[in-house]
Amino acid sequence: MLKHRGFPGRLRGTDYQFTIRRAATKGITEIKARERYRDRRKPDLEADEGFLAALIEAFGDEPFERGNLDAGRLSWLFGREVVPAEEPFDPASYEALLRVDMDVARRNFPDIFI
Repeated sequence: MLKHRGFPGRLRGTDYQFTIRRAATKGITEIKARERYRDRRKPDLEADEGFLAALIEAFGDEPFERGNLDAGRLSWLFGREVVPAEEPFDPASYEALLRVDMDVARRNFPDIFI
């Protein structure tokens, strides 16, 4: 499992996790698109925004390996701002390639780009 050195481990001042410490021994957590309902709490939305901002700062619109990025946090963005960068895509692989869809990211999180 690739460890993304320099990538923030969590949202500053919170317990919202961005990375994992070690690979799972009993099966890798799959990345799957999660529905973002309108009534989500503000801290949850801030975590999504912070994570997306960190992805953009680290990788821009270039493909990146999932590595030690948290599957739960990726799942909140998957299928919208974060999309597969390869076909076929294996959602349960640490080597899976992803990329940020900058157009969708700008539309859904405009404050990141100010």
